[in-house]
Amino acid sequence: MIVDDEQIQEINRDYLQRDKPTNVISFAQQEGEGAGICPELLGDVVISADTAARDAAEAGTTFFSEISFLLIHGILHLLGYDHERGTEAQAEEMEAKEQELFSLLQQQVFPELSGEGS
Repeated sequence: MIVDDEQIQEINRDYLQRDKPTNVISFAQQEGEGAGICPELLGDVVISADTAARDAAEAGTTFFSEISFLLIHGILHLLGYDHERGTEAQAEEMEAKEQELFSLLQQQVFPELSGEGS
């Protein structure tokens, strides 16, 4: 789901007790009560278009590239990767996986993204 800063701040505040906008939030369906009911569903990824646009401008990349990277980041969280609550090694593992998947996306799916950083 793609939302604006106001909407993601509300989600961040209500579910994570962080009263500020952020770039991406993931909600895993395979954790907690009800996990396993539908194993095909990983969960939801919520991305702030406003924050993504600012981040893309600061990084000198395109909005599409930034949204793509944030989607990969969010999906990795749904798969159990964690850079916030895990160890430094786990954070490094997640970052390496992000870069690996983003590079594959650039090369094989959206070659027009090649040459951009994120």
